[in-house]
Amino acid sequence: MSDSLLLTKLYIPPARLKVVVRPRLIEQLNEGLFASRKLTLISAPAGFGKTTLASEWAAGCGLPAAWLSMDEGDNDPTRFVTYLVAALQTVAANIGAGVLGVLQASQLAPTEFILITLLNEIATMPDNFVLVLDDYHVIDSKPVDEALTFLLDHLPPQMHLVIATREDPPLPLARLRVRGQLTELRAADLRFTPAEAADFLNRMMGLKLRDADIAALEARTEGWVAGLQLAALSMLGRSDTAGFIQAFSGSHRFVLDYLVEEVLQHQSEKIRSFLLQTAILNRLCAALCNAITEREDSKEILEVLERSNLFLIPLDDQRQWYRYHHLFADVLQTHLMETQPEQVFNLHQRASVWYEQNGLPPDAIRHALAAKDFERAAELIELAWSAMDRSYQSATWIGWVKTLPNELIRVRPVLSVGFAWALLDGGELEMSEALLHDAERWLDTPTDKMVVVDKEQFRSLPASIATARAYRSLALGNVPGAVKYAEQALKLTPEDDQIRLMQAASLLGLAQYTSGDLEAAEQSLADFHTDLRKTGEILTLIGITFLLAEIRMALGRLHEAENIYQQSLRLAACQDEQLPLGTADLYRGLSELFIEQGDLEAAAQHLLTSQKLGEQNPLTGWLHRLYVTQARLKEAQGDLDGTLALLDEAARVYIRGPLPDVHPIAALKTQIWLKQGRLVEALGWAREQGLAVDDDMSYSREFEHITLARVLIAAGKNDREGGSLDEATRLLGRLLQAAESGGRMGSVIQIQLLQALAFQAQDNLPHALAALERALTLAEPEGYVRIFVDEGEAMRLLIEKQSNNRDHPLSGYTDKILAAFTQPAAAPKSANMHQKPDMIEPLSERELEVLRLLRGELSGPEIAQHLIVSINTLRTHTKSIFNKLGVNNRRAAIRRAEELDLF
Repeated sequence: MSDSLLLTKLYIPPARLKVVVRPRLIEQLNEGLFASRKLTLISAPAGFGKTTLASEWAAGCGLPAAWLSMDEGDNDPTRFVTYLVAALQTVAANIGAGVLGVLQASQLAPTEFILITLLNEIATMPDNFVLVLDDYHVIDSKPVDEALTFLLDHLPPQMHLVIATREDPPLPLARLRVRGQLTELRAADLRFTPAEAADFLNRMMGLKLRDADIAALEARTEGWVAGLQLAALSMLGRSDTAGFIQAFSGSHRFVLDYLVEEVLQHQSEKIRSFLLQTAILNRLCAALCNAITEREDSKEILEVLERSNLFLIPLDDQRQWYRYHHLFADVLQTHLMETQPEQVFNLHQRASVWYEQNGLPPDAIRHALAAKDFERAAELIELAWSAMDRSYQSATWIGWVKTLPNELIRVRPVLSVGFAWALLDGGELEMSEALLHDAERWLDTPTDKMVVVDKEQFRSLPASIATARAYRSLALGNVPGAVKYAEQALKLTPEDDQIRLMQAASLLGLAQYTSGDLEAAEQSLADFHTDLRKTGEILTLIGITFLLAEIRMALGRLHEAENIYQQSLRLAACQDEQLPLGTADLYRGLSELFIEQGDLEAAAQHLLTSQKLGEQNPLTGWLHRLYVTQARLKEAQGDLDGTLALLDEAARVYIRGPLPDVHPIAALKTQIWLKQGRLVEALGWAREQGLAVDDDMSYSREFEHITLARVLIAAGKNDREGGSLDEATRLLGRLLQAAESGGRMGSVIQIQLLQALAFQAQDNLPHALAALERALTLAEPEGYVRIFVDEGEAMRLLIEKQSNNRDHPLSGYTDKILAAFTQPAAAPKSANMHQKPDMIEPLSERELEVLRLLRGELSGPEIAQHLIVSINTLRTHTKSIFNKLGVNNRRAAIRRAEELDLF
């Protein structure tokens, strides 16, 4: 567990010596637990005893219980998951080891896969346990809400989640309620009954009230626990309790104001002053209180407050850290602002200084901002950037920066560049350039108005600016700009700054790759790869391996690509610690090669290995690449609906960055549509992209133009007189010339195969066989297989004709390819085998797979997880099934399918 975590957030609040026993509520909580419901929601306004009830029940439920007290800092998804794992580790010390590895990685994985890793680890736990998230109402972060929804959707049976909150969280409560997976306790449940109020007031608070007085007070407070407690404190030492109760009325807000005034007025000046001054703190300890109150007896005062039941809640067993009851703290702060407004800023400034001196920058920054001390806040924020960037807390950091006055940021070049990088990380490319320009202006003409706190970062600022601009240029598709700035960064970076040199060299290679100069990119990255092997920079080496192999595959050098993958895997296996970050992409890349070579079993095994490793140590973009490779395998296995579903998932997780997107998802989907006979959708794609036969040929759009050629061939087969085949032939000729001049033999082979199919469609068999032979000649040394097989029955027939000459040197190779054609490709819309006379439309293979799963006991999210699709994709499949079967619910769909003998 990290030393930087605030451990008091993980403690279950200790039981009080005197407590009102509430068996009816404990029974409800136990019922939800032992009925195996997923979630218990304790939702009520402040002061209804939610935390007390949850902690009492957790301590006595008979199962291990983990606890997390939420605060505003947990709106950062990385921090939330980190504390979530820390809480779970209080019941199982080794749980979440894989997740912590991901969170500490140099590049953060998508949240969904981090949660999948955590869920998989929870699923291996032998015993059931409870997790309580207290004060969830402080969360106002959609990513955190989505993360918790994902956890609930896939919650292992070992875990029961309890949420205590002032307001209903944006979770799928209605769905859980309908499925009987939710236990709810609300204000009506939590309010004290007359008997509980009597027990509280007389036994716990030591009052001697008559039944009539208790009933009156209970009625006027509506059983509100905090109101009763405040009223009881106000009555201590009073003789006319009946008169007090009689005058006691009003809404919660007025009642609260009245009671707190009564409580505060009955305290000594010393206690009252302490309460108001420390009201600005989320958590209190003696040293911190001493610092902001400028006194030395805070420890004794805290002990008095606890003994006096003045809404002070201990956060640990040692009674070192405390917090005020939230509602009480709110009112104290209101009174502070009303009575001593001039003190508020000073108190926040003192708190900021204490937190800085005690190594807690986030709290120091928060209080500096609350004090409106923006100069101090800017200094602290600048110093925090480097560490927070490395720990993937840029969302929190950028939130702080955005509260600063713009003029304050603009005079701080280091802060400006950090802000620019944070914006680039989030895809905000436009605003980042203005910040880089501001920083550069100070470098060109420094004056005494410039402010620099982090001197070390300032020295490397020119190189950092150039690197950021190279990154931004690539993300915008500006290759010349990327080359210019990457070369500039290399010149500006000192030789001992290896990290920045690697960044610049990688960006330069990526720029060459994006421009289509693959030979130059391959040479740059190969030289870099060699240097990395010499220096032992294994993490960067693995990242470069993936890029280098991709380029070699595009160049048609499959064996070289496989060799570098295997070489890097051997290096990774030699590391003393766990496999390095990025190893998952090595296995995924090998899987792509095995698919092409026709070894689908080995490809599937390597994909499973990649998925397992990637969940622990993913690179940015890995999940997108994984889905694309999984789709490629599904296509090779003949599951076209499954291919499209995986491509949809790939599109969903795509993150724009400096890597060139040379195989856009939309084009990949179009090629699958053509295999399914969906020419209308394919033609629609071509129109949307604005592609034309006479476009300029560029590598960045080469795959899209190849796809356009496929669309034209398919259209030409439907309409031989429409001229589409001639257009396809002309386009393929231009594409071939561009690919050959760029040395992209992978594209050359594919283009020549399409030329063969176009000539075949024109009944020009000699030209078709000639193009096929050229493709075979190029492909044979590298062992290509799927590139032929994926073209289907028309290609199989051509290869059969070509292989009639048994004396041909390529006959052995063509035999191998023909053996990979397990059967003639199904005709378009092959799902007709599932057509029944009285069905509206046939079910596809994917829809049949979904239908079979709907017949079982799995929930919707569980089916989506099984199919490796999003819940939205599953809903699309389900809606289509219902429409085709003429039903409107799951049960009716099963009955209808059984009637039609579809199972």
